[in-house]
This record gives sequence, structure tokens and C-alpha cells, in this order.
Amino acid sequence: MTVAVAAPAAPNPTPSPSTLLRLSGVNTYYGRIHALQGIDIEVKQDEIVTLIGSNGAGKTTTLKTISGLLHPREGTVEFDGKDVTHTAAHELVKEGIAHAPEGRRIFSRLSVRENMLMGGFTRSASERAEDLERGLTLFPRLRERLDQKGGSLSGGEQQMLAIARALMSRPRLLLLDEPSLGLSPILVQQIFQLITEIKRQGVTILLVEQNALQALAVADRGYVLQTGKVILADTAAGLAANPDVRRAYLGEI
Repeated sequence: MTVAVAAPAAPNPTPSPSTLLRLSGVNTYYGRIHALQGIDIEVKQDEIVTLIGSNGAGKTTTLKTISGLLHPREGTVEFDGKDVTHTAAHELVKEGIAHAPEGRRIFSRLSVRENMLMGGFTRSASERAEDLERGLTLFPRLRERLDQKGGSLSGGEQQMLAIARALMSRPRLLLLDEPSLGLSPILVQQIFQLITEIKRQGVTILLVEQNALQALAVADRGYVLQTGKVILADTAAGLAANPDVRRAYLGEI
């Protein structure tokens, strides 16, 4: 379903937060497949920004391009004013970008403790100890399972572990890819409450989420992607009220 492009928003006279992340004219390919076609995205400090779109729209590819798992052929990725377009993924972790990928991707044979410590590989031993305690405070269920193998956890617990592991690097920007995928409605609510708390603690978030209603409920702004292009950008409230968005992504007829 095609979503109409909104008219440009009126200028906002009030000062805006600084831009933490900017994608300008980004074109990313898988071989000959042109996955991202000149997208422009901004994420400001202390925001939650969500990417909405159908499967294959380019949402996960966008996160992989930001985190350095893919590099664009054209366009630039800037983080805190620095061009990081071709920076290696492990260096971007040091710069302050963490990625909790789709499907969780935890280490199933390692314990919860070991998984979390792996996320803090760029930090000192004392920092890892502090961040482990901080993560267990945020996710108390993981404290109860600290010595269990990651593969023995429930789906919701594995998602908590994936996010807790990403936070171990003390990111300024957290990329979350489908955090509610496969979870029960009760666990979905818990995960989104945690996302709001993470923002409150000073972490900026770029969220990819198939559950558009939940994503827009916690986000400040959003972008709609369709076949590798940004076709609409607005506040979360504006997108939630847009009749085309409601029909295409919120299940309204």
C-alpha cells in the first residue's frame, strides 16, 4: 500500500537538540540488489526515533549500515558530527553505537554473565563490573539467571539479555531491531517499558519495530520506509494520526 508524502513541516522557532546521527543520501547494496536508495535520516540527542515499514522495506539494512556491518556505496553516515561511513563495526562500538540485532543473536552456550561481559569488551574491568550491576538492576530477571546458559532462557529473557549486552558498551546511541518479535503481549509491554526507561537514563534510541502501534507510542519521531526509500517523516503523533499510515501499518481498514 502506498502512503502519501506529507507536506514539509512548518519551521520550529524553538532550539532543537543537537543531531547525534545523520544519514545523507545513503545507498546500500547487497551485491546488485539496491536495498537503500538515497535515504536521509536524522536522530537527535535524547530521542527515540522509529523506522516503520513492511518486510523488505530496508529497516534492518539501515541499522546494519549505521552499525558498520554494511557500508554504503554512496552517501554518508555521520555520528556526532564525524563521518563514520566506512568505519569498522568494532570501532563504532568504541565511538558509542551499540546494536541489538533482530533475532537477539546471544551466545547460547555462554552464561548470562558471560554474554553481558562480552558486550563490554571495549570497557575496563572495573567499568564492566559497574555496568554488569547496572544491567542487572535494569533487568532483574537476568540476575536470577546469571549463571544459566543463554540458550536456556525464554524468548523474552533472551531479548532482555540482548539489550543488556548492548548497553554494556555504554552507548550513546542504541539500535534496536524488532525487540518485541515473537514475544507474548505481556512481555511486549515490559520490553517497551524498559525502552522508555533506557531513554530516561540518557541513551538515544533508533528503533525498528514491526509493531508500529507500540513503536509510535514510545517514539518522539518516525520515518516510513518503502522499498528502500523514506516516503514519510513526521512526529510519532503525526504518523499515528495519518490515515494512510493507520491503514497500511496499524491494521485499520
